[in-house]
Amino acid sequence: VQLQASGGGLVQAGDSLRLSCAASGLTFRSVTVGWFRQAPGKEREFVAAIFRGGSSIAYADSVKGRFAISRDNAKSTVYLQMDSLKPEDTAVYYCAAGRSIILSSLRRNQAYDYWGQGTLVTVSS
Repeated sequence: VQLQASGGGLVQAGDSLRLSCAASGLTFRSVTVGWFRQAPGKEREFVAAIFRGGSSIAYADSVKGRFAISRDNAKSTVYLQMDSLKPEDTAVYYCAAGRSIILSSLRRNQAYDYWGQGTLVTVSS
């Protein structure tokens, strides 16, 4: 199983970025996919997740209304559209996939089975 995160970069506050997470080696439509981020000196935190059927989506309060997660099962890819970026959004962003995640566990990184390598997002003020 491989998860390839991409799309990070250096932007200014207020700009937008779209991250992609391309998966291989698994039945993509059967997994829940989440995005997490880790800023320097801080613990990894939940950002957003989309349930395997696409019917349920969750966001961290800090990104609600600015970020949008979506999935394209035909391309085995999940996207994270990030608008109105703030300097505090600066972090390495990781995508993760889980086979047996229940809705109450969407925000827990321990619930995910597979992790990508991360992509760096830097937002300057």
